[in-house]
Amino acid sequence: MNIQDQNINARIQPRSQLDKSLDRGFIWLTRFFALAIAAVLLWIAVQVGIQAMPAIQEFGANFLANSAWNPVKNNYGVLPQIYGTLVSSLIGLLIAVPIGVGTAILLSENFLPSQVRTVMVFLVELLAAIPSVVYGIWGIFVLVPILSNLGKWLHGILGWLPIFGSSPTGPGMLPAGVILAIMTLPIITAISRDALISVPPTLRQAAVGLGATRWETILKVLVPAAFSGIVSAVMLALGRAMGETMAVTMLIGNANKIDFSLFAPANSIASLLANQFAEADGLQIAALMYAALVLFVLTLIVNIFAELIVQRVKRI
Repeated sequence: MNIQDQNINARIQPRSQLDKSLDRGFIWLTRFFALAIAAVLLWIAVQVGIQAMPAIQEFGANFLANSAWNPVKNNYGVLPQIYGTLVSSLIGLLIAVPIGVGTAILLSENFLPSQVRTVMVFLVELLAAIPSVVYGIWGIFVLVPILSNLGKWLHGILGWLPIFGSSPTGPGMLPAGVILAIMTLPIITAISRDALISVPPTLRQAAVGLGATRWETILKVLVPAAFSGIVSAVMLALGRAMGETMAVTMLIGNANKIDFSLFAPANSIASLLANQFAEADGLQIAALMYAALVLFVLTLIVNIFAELIVQRVKRI
């Protein structure tokens, strides 16, 4: 053993029992927090399920296919609300995903000066800090009049199509979808930008070295490499859109019916809960809890589906 090895061994001190105990304690502490999160989630689901049990026993699976919501006759169903929740969320994603991913590419590449890019990142993150009730008020006084004028023009030209089959009268499915797009835009942009920034620079260098243009490098190398992160952003935004309450309640129209027109009023599960829970009594409370349980399951399915997509992309 030479002198250098002796010096290295001299500097390496065996770990004390206290250090080992602290490491084991930290590991068990993180396990406890992870299990606590799962326990809280399970506790919420169990409590909602218990409160919804009278409605589950009364209506069963027919609750999902019934369009009536009549507290006088104790006849309840959430089919229109499920439809409104899914369609408004999908409209929001159809608008927000291309804009959000495009903005993420703009902010992750050197298309703009660093000072301008910093300001834009701050402004995008600031959108997420605006309360939903402010979005709702802005939507009523600014967005609804604009979309009403656009809707009347589209209805006059393309009224034979079901999605433009009714003339706008104010709040409806499209204003709710547009406001959801604005509200989910910061989530998609921020997470997609982080995913693009996390791509190893060697991939870019290899693509440029092989003769790829800048846009070929972005679209064919960087975006596919960050695709799992982008999918996670989209699914997280979908979960946020499905559970959004205040802004959607103010803009969707709160009509318990299914209408394929984008300009017709509709309803969502979250809006139903916000509107009726304060005055509910008896079986109606159980029906609202049943609706909350349905929303809980829908959100869980979305997250499971997102995880499956991410895992599949990682294997590819």
